[in-house]
Amino acid sequence: MSATRDTSQRRLQISELVRQHGSVQVATLARRFGVSMQTVRKDLRYLTERGVMARAYGGAIDSGVVGTGTGNGASAEPHYEAKRTSHLDEKRRIGQRAAALVKAGDTIAIDSGTTAIQLAESLPNIEVTVVTNDFGVLGALAPKNNINIVMLGGELRRKNMAFYGGLTVEALDALHVDMLFLGVDGLDLERGITTHYEPEAMLNRKMVEAARVVVAITDSSKFGKICLHRIVPVADLNVLITDRGAPGDIVQAAEQLGFELILA
Repeated sequence: MSATRDTSQRRLQISELVRQHGSVQVATLARRFGVSMQTVRKDLRYLTERGVMARAYGGAIDSGVVGTGTGNGASAEPHYEAKRTSHLDEKRRIGQRAAALVKAGDTIAIDSGTTAIQLAESLPNIEVTVVTNDFGVLGALAPKNNINIVMLGGELRRKNMAFYGGLTVEALDALHVDMLFLGVDGLDLERGITTHYEPEAMLNRKMVEAARVVVAITDSSKFGKICLHRIVPVADLNVLITDRGAPGDIVQAAEQLGFELILA
């Protein structure tokens, strides 16, 4: 394993530990991974800069303890690295259940997001066409040579490593897909499905128009959260795939609004 790969895996494991336990200590991590405390401090500094955790004396604490509200009622957008490592087990299970819905011959759209990347990684190497604007989804699918990839161009937004803009939206005008897998930043039964970034909301609405079936993929931490820009009402969903932490009102909404709820 290369040094870069080894470092990346260690940092991912550190992120998971701080999510599980709420805090970590430098000395304990150094012993666990067999590296120097200086190396661990570099790891913690790297992860802190990306919003995964906050530094504390002798270690670090979960950034969720600190709080990052915007003051206007809408939730703040976490850094990409924080998203990538948060609720990872749930995202993997959700990605696997979503991938199981895809059949050979399908044309699907995969929205941007860390859960979308887990779906792409779980997607079998079968003859399907995937439309996406997400750089991470592209990277996960590129080695699967039976999958035809249609990459939506535009301007790269490095905050979440996906492409947006007028060119991205226009590329969807002539496309129709069997199924859209829609990532979620916020899902509130009254306010609907929301996102932090206006061009993403515009693109997602266009994706919904182009899809025969709309499948939202999200872990249960997103329920009740409201972001600034609305995509669609919850009633526009055909399927919602989430983890078993889904609250009771989501289960009731599925029955009342008529979308299928899949718990991974």
